[in-house]
Amino acid sequence: MPLITQRVELARKGANDKVICRMASGWAVMGDVQFLPGYCLLLPDPVVASLNDLDSEARAAYLLDMARLGDAVLQATGALRMNYEILGNSEPELHCHLFPRYATEPEEKRKMPVWFYDWKNAIPYAEETHGPLRQKIAELLTAAS
Repeated sequence: MPLITQRVELARKGANDKVICRMASGWAVMGDVQFLPGYCLLLPDPVVASLNDLDSEARAAYLLDMARLGDAVLQATGALRMNYEILGNSEPELHCHLFPRYATEPEEKRKMPVWFYDWKNAIPYAEETHGPLRQKIAELLTAAS
């Protein structure tokens, strides 16, 4: 089973500990690693191959949810800005990466795509460490809806 489909199935069953909340277009989830605190993803439900596979209404809902999630992450983290990436090359199912970017990042990394970070040695998501931030983002999204 492809990764995004697997993660959505776990979210539906309440078995994905990284779920922030259910949104109109899918699931807001924390990233598996947290080298940038607040890194999260928006997973569509139902899963589709790409943004182009959504009709106009579903596409608008997904993009609005993406921006709403970014707003909540910015507010919860105090980050400088948000980066949004929809790639689909390695995992060919629609998903958006949302990366908060911080003024405190090393200069050489802050101006580069996050893919230049060391992902293999990044801090993994842990509920005891990152749960309060996950909950804060969820509260902000709930309050905004």
